[in-house]
Order: sequence, then C-alpha cells, then structure tokens
Amino acid sequence: MNKSITQANQNDKQISKSIKRFLTRFHISSALKASNAYKKKGIPVVEVFQYLFLLIFSNRSMYMSLITGKNPPGFAKDTVYRFMKMVQINWIRFTTLLASRIIKDAIAPLDSENRANVLVIDDSMFERNRSRKVELLAKVYDHANHRYRFGFRMLTLGWSDGSTFLPVNNVLLSSENKKNRVNEAAEVDKRTVGYKRRLLSMQKGTQAMLGLLKAAKKADIPAKYVLFDSWFSSPSTLHAVRSIGYDVIGMVKKTPKMFFRYNGEDMSLITIYNLNKKRRGRSKYLLSVIVDVVKDGEAIPAKVVYVRNRNKKKEYLCLISTDTTLDENEIIRIYGKRWAIMPISALFLWKEPEVG
Repeated sequence: MNKSITQANQNDKQISKSIKRFLTRFHISSALKASNAYKKKGIPVVEVFQYLFLLIFSNRSMYMSLITGKNPPGFAKDTVYRFMKMVQINWIRFTTLLASRIIKDAIAPLDSENRANVLVIDDSMFERNRSRKVELLAKVYDHANHRYRFGFRMLTLGWSDGSTFLPVNNVLLSSENKKNRVNEAAEVDKRTVGYKRRLLSMQKGTQAMLGLLKAAKKADIPAKYVLFDSWFSSPSTLHAVRSIGYDVIGMVKKTPKMFFRYNGEDMSLITIYNLNKKRRGRSKYLLSVIVDVVKDGEAIPAKVVYVRNRNKKKEYLCLISTDTTLDENEIIRIYGKRWAIMPISALFLWKEPEVG
C-alpha cells in the first residue's frame, strides 16, 4: 500500500516537472498575456493554468484534489472558477499561438524544406444529450447517423506535415436557426471576446472556418494548402481561402447545381466528365482538366482530378486544387493526408470514400 502511494507521488512530481518544462520552453506565460489572460494583482494566471494542466495529466478532478490533499493548488477554488469564466480571454488566439510555437520550435526543424505542410478542416458531432442547460445547446443534424441530436458541431483546424498532426484551434458551432437552439447565450459585455465567441458559434460553418484560418495566418503557421471535404468546397469558399493566402485541395460534390467554367462555358463537373475521354488501365485517376472557379465575375484557375472510387468501382470522386502546377498524383497524395491524420473521434463519426 505504501509503495503504491509512494509511486503515485513520484509520478505526480514527474508530471509536474514535465509540465513546467513545457510551459517554460514554449513561453506559455507570454501566450496567455497576448490572449488577454492576465491579472493585475493576486495569483498569476500561469499558475492557475499550470494547476489545471496538471489535473488533466494526473487524471484527477479539482474536487478530489482538494478532498485528498494531493497536489493542493495553493489558492482558493474560487480563483479557478473565476479564471475559467473570464470572458475576455481569446482562447482561439492562445491555442493558435501555442501551436505555432510548437511547430516552429519542435517539429519544423526536423522536416525537409520540400515537405508540403497543410492545414486540415474537419467537423464532427459533439453530443451533449444530458446537458440541457448548456449555453447555445442546439438540435444538430448528425450526418453519420442521419438524425438530430442535442449538442454542437465541433469545427477543428489542425496542422500536419504528413507524419505529425497538431490541433491548432476549434469552435463549437450551435445553430443559425433560433428554433433549433435549446438555450440562448448568457448576457455578457458586447465588447468582450466571450460575446464575439458566442456570435461565432451561431455562424455558418464556412464563415467560422475562415475565422480560424485567419487566426492561423496571423500566427504565421507554416502551411501551403488547406484540405477539406465536399461540405466546404464551394466556389465562394475557394475564393475566400485564396484571398487569405492559402491554396486549396479539397473534394467537390458531383452536383448539377454547381458550375465551373470549362472551354468558355459554365458546366457542372458531371457534364465536363461526360465530354472528355477517360484514361485507361490502372491509373489512379480517370481524367484531369483545368477549369475557372468564378465568383462575382472574378475567376481563379483550378485543376479538377477525377479519381476512381475504391469502394464503388463504377463511380468516381472529384478533387480540386487551386494550385494548377501540382501533378495529379501529388494532388491525390496530399489530399490523402487529410484521412491519415484525422482526429480519432472524427474517424468514428465520419466516413468518406477512399481516394486512389
């Protein structure tokens, strides 16, 4: 019994030392200050943050920590609650700054300069069926199970070099439709980040995605391409992402309602496919064409690659790249990074046909 207690104490001390080294190496204190997380007097914010960080890795709640007396915080529990309720903290900026520092200091030096780093957009269901009093809780359509559930859509932006995946920032999306929201947001100062975050959660997913990408661009996260699936691949989104400064590689829906300019005419991807001769043999792709993505009279060139669907041999998938200099096989390879590094939760919730 005494040995197990001693071992547990040693593990806690080792975890605490590792966390302190992490906080020091990546300058967490300055990242918190840059995100408006600071106090004019009293316990420094970084100490409260360090304590919460320790609770997660020691697999212990604050309640049990106070009851057992193991790793007491050194300050009142109300200090922690006030910190967690601070509406002026910009958590999107904080996680983005932290990801940028980790990438530049710990990962990028190990990568080749020719490696194509990417940002990945993914959304998955964040179910909260038993939390009816949560702010902005909504009835959200679960595309995996084709039914409405109580919860949020968790929109996540991640970074990958093909071997490592690192979350950059995220936002929980409620519903634009007031009828689908179970609870409305609490009244907070409209000048605060908390108020803006609540407004962000009620925007369309495509608009919220652009906000996350702008934060990543401002933090100078090294990435050339943004990868996303067909839910986000519309002409307006492609133009918006290009205006931020990224090229796009994404899957596009085969729908007769979406048009691209090909040979001077606006056509759907289905029509373009039927007009052209396909590649034979065991090639990974069936057809590759250059189109113009037109929005409000402005056109950007893009390469559309028609890929064999492994799951259904008689069908095909469409990939689009706004970098027309990329080889077709390279487009397929880079887009494959999206499925290789998806968050584990999303792997269980979403399934899209494999490419290649």
